[in-house]
Amino acid sequence: MKEVSKQQSETARGSAVLSSSTQLQEISNRFEGKHPLEVLHWVNHTFQPSEVAMATGFGAEGVVLIDMIVSVNREIPIFYLDTEVLFPETYQLRDRLEGRYGIRFVRYASALTVERQAELYGNNLWERNPDLCCTIRKVEPLREALQGRSAWITAVRRDQSPFRANAGIVEHDKKFGLIKVNPLAGWTKKEVWKYIMENNLPYNPLYDQGYTSIGCTHCTTPVMTGEDERAGRWRGFQKTECGLHYTDTSAQQERRTQ
Repeated sequence: MKEVSKQQSETARGSAVLSSSTQLQEISNRFEGKHPLEVLHWVNHTFQPSEVAMATGFGAEGVVLIDMIVSVNREIPIFYLDTEVLFPETYQLRDRLEGRYGIRFVRYASALTVERQAELYGNNLWERNPDLCCTIRKVEPLREALQGRSAWITAVRRDQSPFRANAGIVEHDKKFGLIKVNPLAGWTKKEVWKYIMENNLPYNPLYDQGYTSIGCTHCTTPVMTGEDERAGRWRGFQKTECGLHYTDTSAQQERRTQ
């Protein structure tokens, strides 16, 4: 009863309660070791569906969260960033998930087509400046997707990369100016796949071909035994993130000067 009244109090005060970094840390600490579903129920009690949205790239973690979110409140929007160079298998999985759950994912994409991008920046920008390409095709569309939101839900796991190692379950996203919820932050890869298998969830077949992190066709390769989980992203570059979860000032600066 005490926990219920606490959640009701948070709901009544809405986002104002979450404006303090100290309060966010306290809430995040409260969910350490808890099941991600408890985090999503808290999100559902704290925000209206119009105030929050989940981002997915249809990876293994995303599939898990989609299954959980639909069970909590199917009115919470789930969106994806269509770079227009995703794998065919990714689009096919999107369609399978829509059919399974009877939902529609919201699509956001760059104002520039791949062809127009080539006209402005040259062919195969991802081979010369992948940071700038990610800024154009992913970061800018994400800003549009998050406009007017109070919070967003991501599939970030701490053990995916060093950049994500300190991710809070609930935290302030300084880059985009809202609250970021990472229900799977404390889960391991093994726990993600255990959930997928136990619940017979569809997943991208590229995982069975040696891929461990799946993004765009031009910038994603299979991972060799012993390599880091995100080693197959942007091979040949000192880059393992697309810019959605940390600030990449160099790409943003070049974008502004074009």
